[in-house]
Amino acid sequence: MTQRAGGFRRKSRHKLRKNKALRGFVRIKDYLRGFKEGDKVYLKAEPAIQKGMYFPRFHNKVGKVIKKQGKCYKVEIKDGSKPKMIIVHPIHLRSV
Repeated sequence: MTQRAGGFRRKSRHKLRKNKALRGFVRIKDYLRGFKEGDKVYLKAEPAIQKGMYFPRFHNKVGKVIKKQGKCYKVEIKDGSKPKMIIVHPIHLRSV
Protein backbone atom coordinates (compact mmCIF):
# COMPACT_ATOMS: atom_id res chain seq x y z
CA MET A 1 0.00 0.00 0.00
CA THR A 2 1.34 3.44 -0.86
CA GLN A 3 1.64 6.19 1.68
CA ARG A 4 -0.57 9.24 1.35
CA ALA A 5 1.34 12.29 0.16
CA GLY A 6 1.04 15.55 2.00
CA GLY A 7 1.63 17.03 5.39
CA PHE A 8 0.37 19.65 7.80
CA ARG A 9 -0.12 22.45 5.27
CA ARG A 10 -1.52 20.29 2.47
CA LYS A 11 -4.37 21.90 0.46
CA SER A 12 -4.00 25.23 2.25
CA ARG A 13 -2.48 27.36 -0.51
CA HIS A 14 -5.24 29.99 -0.51
CA LYS A 15 -6.11 29.75 3.17
CA LEU A 16 -2.59 30.51 4.41
CA ARG A 17 -1.72 33.24 1.91
CA LYS A 18 -0.72 36.80 2.78
CA ASN A 19 -1.32 39.97 0.84
CA LYS A 20 1.52 40.54 -1.66
CA ALA A 21 2.49 43.85 -0.04
CA LEU A 22 2.77 42.29 3.43
CA ARG A 23 4.84 39.21 2.62
CA GLY A 24 7.73 38.71 5.02
CA PHE A 25 6.40 41.44 7.30
CA VAL A 26 5.70 40.48 10.92
CA ARG A 27 4.95 43.02 13.64
CA ILE A 28 6.72 42.51 16.96
CA LYS A 29 3.56 43.78 18.70
CA ASP A 30 1.60 40.78 17.37
CA TYR A 31 4.37 38.36 18.35
CA LEU A 32 4.39 39.54 21.98
CA ARG A 33 0.64 40.10 22.38
CA GLY A 34 -0.95 39.03 25.66
CA PHE A 35 -4.42 37.69 26.44
CA LYS A 36 -6.28 37.04 29.69
CA GLU A 37 -8.23 33.95 30.65
CA GLY A 38 -11.76 34.12 29.27
CA ASP A 39 -10.90 36.45 26.36
CA LYS A 40 -12.58 35.71 23.04
CA VAL A 41 -10.03 35.30 20.26
CA TYR A 42 -10.15 34.90 16.49
CA LEU A 43 -7.86 32.31 14.86
CA LYS A 44 -6.03 34.00 12.00
CA ALA A 45 -2.84 32.23 10.92
CA GLU A 46 0.38 34.14 10.26
CA PRO A 47 1.87 32.12 7.38
CA ALA A 48 5.41 33.48 7.84
CA ILE A 49 5.71 31.77 11.24
CA GLN A 50 4.95 28.07 11.54
CA LYS A 51 5.73 27.77 15.26
CA GLY A 52 2.58 27.33 17.33
CA MET A 53 0.28 27.22 14.29
CA TYR A 54 -3.02 25.37 14.62
CA PHE A 55 -4.41 22.85 12.14
CA PRO A 56 -5.76 24.70 9.06
CA ARG A 57 -9.27 23.28 9.56
CA PHE A 58 -9.70 25.71 12.46
CA HIS A 59 -8.86 28.82 10.40
CA ASN A 60 -11.22 31.80 11.02
CA LYS A 61 -12.85 30.21 14.07
CA VAL A 62 -13.61 32.07 17.29
CA GLY A 63 -12.54 30.54 20.59
CA LYS A 64 -12.02 31.30 24.26
CA VAL A 65 -8.65 31.50 26.02
CA ILE A 66 -8.52 28.92 28.81
CA LYS A 67 -4.99 29.47 30.14
CA LYS A 68 -1.42 30.28 29.19
CA GLN A 69 1.03 27.45 28.54
CA GLY A 70 4.60 28.63 28.11
CA LYS A 71 4.61 31.28 25.37
CA CYS A 72 1.39 29.89 23.87
CA TYR A 73 -2.26 29.84 24.90
CA LYS A 74 -4.74 27.01 25.31
CA VAL A 75 -7.84 27.95 23.32
CA GLU A 76 -11.15 26.10 23.37
CA ILE A 77 -13.09 26.10 20.10
CA LYS A 78 -16.14 24.27 18.78
CA ASP A 79 -15.53 21.91 15.87
CA GLY A 80 -19.07 21.10 14.81
CA SER A 81 -20.69 20.27 18.13
CA LYS A 82 -17.52 19.01 19.85
CA PRO A 83 -15.45 21.35 22.04
CA LYS A 84 -11.74 21.05 21.24
CA MET A 85 -8.66 22.38 22.99
CA ILE A 86 -5.79 23.67 20.85
CA ILE A 87 -2.47 25.25 21.78
CA VAL A 88 -1.73 28.35 19.72
CA HIS A 89 1.06 30.94 19.65
CA PRO A 90 -0.24 34.53 20.09
CA ILE A 91 0.96 35.56 16.60
CA HIS A 92 -1.92 33.47 15.20
CA LEU A 93 -4.57 35.05 17.47
CA ARG A 94 -6.54 38.28 17.16
CA SER A 95 -8.83 39.73 19.82
CA VAL A 96 -12.54 39.87 19.00
